[in-house]
Amino acid sequence: MSKLPYEVHSDNVEPLFVLSPEGEVVNEAYMPKLNDEQLKEIMYRMLFTRTWDERAVNLGRQGRLGFYAPVSGQEASMIGSEYALDKEDWIAPGYRDMPQIVWHGLPLYQAFLYSRGHQHGGQIPDGVNVLMPQIIIGAQILHATGIAMGLKKKDKKNVAITYTGDGGSSEGDFYEGLNFAGAFKLPVIYVVQNNGYAITTPFAKQTAAQSVAHKALAAGIRGVQVDGMDVLAVIKAVQEAREHAVNGGGATLIELLTYRFRPHSLADDATKYRTKDEEELWGQKDPIVRFRNYLTKKGLWTDADDERVREEAKASVLENIKKAEATEKMTVAGLIDSMFEETPKFLKEQMEEFK
Repeated sequence: MSKLPYEVHSDNVEPLFVLSPEGEVVNEAYMPKLNDEQLKEIMYRMLFTRTWDERAVNLGRQGRLGFYAPVSGQEASMIGSEYALDKEDWIAPGYRDMPQIVWHGLPLYQAFLYSRGHQHGGQIPDGVNVLMPQIIIGAQILHATGIAMGLKKKDKKNVAITYTGDGGSSEGDFYEGLNFAGAFKLPVIYVVQNNGYAITTPFAKQTAAQSVAHKALAAGIRGVQVDGMDVLAVIKAVQEAREHAVNGGGATLIELLTYRFRPHSLADDATKYRTKDEEELWGQKDPIVRFRNYLTKKGLWTDADDERVREEAKASVLENIKKAEATEKMTVAGLIDSMFEETPKFLKEQMEEFK
């Protein structure tokens, strides 16, 4: 096995990073191979997602969305990890992972329908290899592991990737998934977005492990720790993990050290458990500012680009929330009818009762 500084082999591990907080390349050897157009596309997606998140929070407060988990601060971990995938790879998301599945192909209005509790929010279009976001903490770990077993049995050169937070790494499903993947050498990538808190519980109170990445050792799989506020480092780590998997090397556990700038959900009050000093410290590592600084120095991004993307995102959110709101209201009969390809007789009888 390699002895990279960000790969767990012992007590010592240093997070992988490519850019300094000021946007300077400080680890040229780990720079992913991306052309200028790809770099601009990544920035587009990050800024679009930040704007979408800001608007979604407002929509939630207006009662136009249901449950919504803010993502601002985690754009590098989300956008970077999805960008490193092939479109034939599978994503098994948690409830905060809407950006990954939207950029993987799920229409934005369906993401809004999902938040509103509408059945068609989970009606994934053909050819879009994503599952519905999982509400049960950690359950998506097992789903991705099963998909990976299927990919291996079919000799597919693809991977399954799944996401959870640091709290999810304390769940039994997490350990079961990692153990199964290690035993069968499955093509799966487990991403833990360690944003410091499982709702209100700080990471240090969840586990005595030195890091989430170290938990890979017990499962016999590869574990790496990455600066999750550095989109280039995230892309590099996922590219490596994917290559490792499709070439028969098995699973990788990636711990992304990141931070959510907003509360856990719209029902949460983060001021009760986070300090201003902590928020200011992480604010200096803002993944969008960091990457923008890098692109600006390369002459690839301007304030005008910022404004253009924000306006496009606002217009898209408005268009898609209106489409979601205009979708036919759910009915019990309609829900029953959508459960099976051919509705069983006893359910047809129930449908007639509701009609």
